[in-house]
Amino acid sequence: MSAAKRVRPAREDVPCEIEIERTWETLHAHVHYKRDVEIAEGDEVQVLGEKIHVPFGQRLRLQRTARIKHAGPLTRLWTRITAFGELMELLEFSFTSRRKL
Repeated sequence: MSAAKRVRPAREDVPCEIEIERTWETLHAHVHYKRDVEIAEGDEVQVLGEKIHVPFGQRLRLQRTARIKHAGPLTRLWTRITAFGELMELLEFSFTSRRKL
């Protein structure tokens, strides 16, 4: 049973502040944790609570709880491998000359 416990990812609830802004200048949402938490590859973060709607032209700050599900070692490794592959898809390589002769 202890081996199964090590394989299963750990979960923790952390108090946080959410900042959402929806204006012409910016559209963003940030989560600021109220204590030190290490987030790594493969971890999942879910903010608990009701759905948030910010009308256009406004900024909102809320106090919520974030549920963090930490990935296990195999999930972390898989995330690193697939992330590298997805990054390579974003790169465009061209070996043709663009000079006119």
